[in-house]
Amino acid sequence: MSIDMGKPSTAGRAPGTEEPPDTGVRTSAAGDRHRLTALQGLAALSLDAMASVAYGPESIVLVLAAAGAYGMGFTLPVTLAIAVLLAVLVASYRQVIAAFPDGGGSYAVAKRHLGRRTSLVAAASLILDYVLNVAVSVTAGVAALTSAFPELYGERVWICLGVLVLVTAVNLRGVVESAKAFLVPTAVFVGSILAMVVVGLFRDGPVSTASAAGRASALGEGATAVGALLLLKAFAAGCSALTGVEAVANAVPSFRAPAARRAQRTEVALGALLGVMLIGLSVLIGRFHLQPVEGVTVLAQLADASFGHNAAFYVVQFATMVLLALAANTSFGGLPVLMSLLARDNHLPHVFALKADRQVHRHGVVWLALVSALLLVFSGGDTNTLVPLFAIGVFIGFTICQVGMVRHWYGERPRGWRAKAVLNGFGALLTGVSAVVVTATKFTEGAWLIVVAMPLLVLGFEKIHRAYSEIGERLELGRIPQPPQRSRSVVVVPVSGLSRLTSQALTAARSLGDEVLAVTVTHPAPEDRQVAEALRRDWELWKPGVELIELSSETRSLGRPLSAYVRKLAQAYPEAQVTVLIPETEPARLWQRLLQNQRGSVVAHAVRRDTDAVICRLRFRITADAG
Repeated sequence: MSIDMGKPSTAGRAPGTEEPPDTGVRTSAAGDRHRLTALQGLAALSLDAMASVAYGPESIVLVLAAAGAYGMGFTLPVTLAIAVLLAVLVASYRQVIAAFPDGGGSYAVAKRHLGRRTSLVAAASLILDYVLNVAVSVTAGVAALTSAFPELYGERVWICLGVLVLVTAVNLRGVVESAKAFLVPTAVFVGSILAMVVVGLFRDGPVSTASAAGRASALGEGATAVGALLLLKAFAAGCSALTGVEAVANAVPSFRAPAARRAQRTEVALGALLGVMLIGLSVLIGRFHLQPVEGVTVLAQLADASFGHNAAFYVVQFATMVLLALAANTSFGGLPVLMSLLARDNHLPHVFALKADRQVHRHGVVWLALVSALLLVFSGGDTNTLVPLFAIGVFIGFTICQVGMVRHWYGERPRGWRAKAVLNGFGALLTGVSAVVVTATKFTEGAWLIVVAMPLLVLGFEKIHRAYSEIGERLELGRIPQPPQRSRSVVVVPVSGLSRLTSQALTAARSLGDEVLAVTVTHPAPEDRQVAEALRRDWELWKPGVELIELSSETRSLGRPLSAYVRKLAQAYPEAQVTVLIPETEPARLWQRLLQNQRGSVVAHAVRRDTDAVICRLRFRITADAG
């Protein structure tokens, strides 16, 4: 058994173990079956961004409402500024996808152009954002449900955990399965929002205000001017609608070939749909002179104004509720791929780089679900507890990615590189300012946790990397090792009695080693002495050709006497390879395995802890027919 401590290598591979040749279309088709088309990618990786239209415009309105009706008039200009930033980000991430087809987004860009430490900051920010996105999305969706059915409010934590289990189970079946499952909810939500915008544009005024009737207005009074700080704060708050834009670039390997081209199409489609919905909703807010009220979302008021308080209104609400709850799927599509890249670069345990048959990084999916579940329990299923922590990480990732792309254009200098560098530089300025403003305004509300958690994550990455480097140095990875040589082999077989298992163990041991020693642990108690004498007598009659060595133990322990004997052997034969072969039975039925005395595990643990001997565990399978 060997542990891969670095990138796969063909050096030193034994003859007959070469990698199988590429079989062409059949192999590619088999792999593509578990990868995404552009449309499926839109459903699997854009739910976070799509669902953000439910709270992005509302975030802008709530900030501007402090300046009264005059401030509300700036809703569309602020939204247009966000749409410009969205266009910059989409254009940038299209280039990121082309330049980094292995995925990773801002982490991959920073790693190549800004250095390892900066790339780890980007990775930490993305990880925090992805985890918080799961918790915020699930709690927001459940909040919409409990608003419609107040009697469920007391069970909101259990409902949140149930939704999380559902999304996790779908993603464990593969990214394509999650895309198929969430394609219909995504289409219903986008279709209902676009229909609401189109219908609202033909209205002279709101059809209904039933949802806001009797509610207290959150609109400020008396303001006749809007300061730059308020506009900046509104812009930063509305930028929460941009979370999830980077998910497609992070998960490029999840798409079918040509993966980069399909991912670029998905990114453009995501940007176009999100931009149209954000601008359309802002136009309706101004057209209907909407005022924010307590207990009713802006989206609900717009649906009421466009469609009336009828079935269409409830379709919008239900679609919003479902998509908010399922928006967590974006994290399940992007974070496991990012974690696999970090594992490949020795910044996370290598287990996160493993893929299951359905091209899913199951360890990353399970880890994300467990951490998100802890957040849901910690927050009590309350969205407001988590929102102050949200969106800070993604702005940091945006800024690092944009700066890295400026360095990319300056180094590559393709045709038109100056215009592209200016575009990315402008985007870096906007997202950097947004990151500072959001962090400053939400610092006392809980954002300080992100400021503390991010350096801790980076330190964790560094520690893991150092550990892998030390192990790699000891293993002399990257260097040609000494040619293998044959050395004397001594095999120790622990026995407690004569049986077919003992015979098979000694047979296997004689095929493995030059010298085989059977070892039994005895105890001075009278009843145990009789058992030991019987074993010695039977051994002499059996004559297996292997010496039986008795080790006395006053405390009836098995592991310590055996490990002490193995240490003495290693000292006596320093040039020999000592192997401990532990015979064990494995019953056919699971409940029968609970009846085992676990001696093999005890011995293996002691030998592994106290010696450098090789441990082999020989399993004797007992089939049901042998009963």
